[in-house]
Amino acid sequence: MNNYLVLTADGTKARFFRLAPAEYPELESGPNLIELEDLVNPELGKKGRDVWSDLKSGRSRAPNGGPAHGFDDHRDRHRDEIERRFARIVGAELINKLAQGQNTDILVIAAERRMLGMLRNVVEKRLPPTIKVTERGEDLGKLSAGQLHTHLAREGVIPARKPPGSRGETRPR
Repeated sequence: MNNYLVLTADGTKARFFRLAPAEYPELESGPNLIELEDLVNPELGKKGRDVWSDLKSGRSRAPNGGPAHGFDDHRDRHRDEIERRFARIVGAELINKLAQGQNTDILVIAAERRMLGMLRNVVEKRLPPTIKVTERGEDLGKLSAGQLHTHLAREGVIPARKPPGSRGETRPR
């Protein structure tokens, strides 16, 4: 069996999984996705007033009670920079996990499209050439490990779980 490392990420959270064989193949299904670690973006986990001095964006009152006018307070650019910094942290952790000698053959990255692009920019030149990378441009970070496994197996990205006691052959009905 190939060694898989799965990463799910969005702008606020990243989760790392390893595909592991069943501990007791005669009693339980396998292989199983095991969550190794999750990282949370501390800057985007904050709410409203913790980040911005004014909760409403782009509106201001003119002096002496005049009409309101719009302006750009650059929140989108600020949010993009926060996500880029988080992508660098996630990318560094990914490279660290690959360097820990767990012989990863296949890396699966499932991330929202913007984060996927940011991660690609961070890690593509640092990945060992022996690792096959599969990318999914969808946010799967809120799925449980079992749901994630089922979803990725249905798409043919990782091997499906086999029933207990099977060695790859199908059981007669």
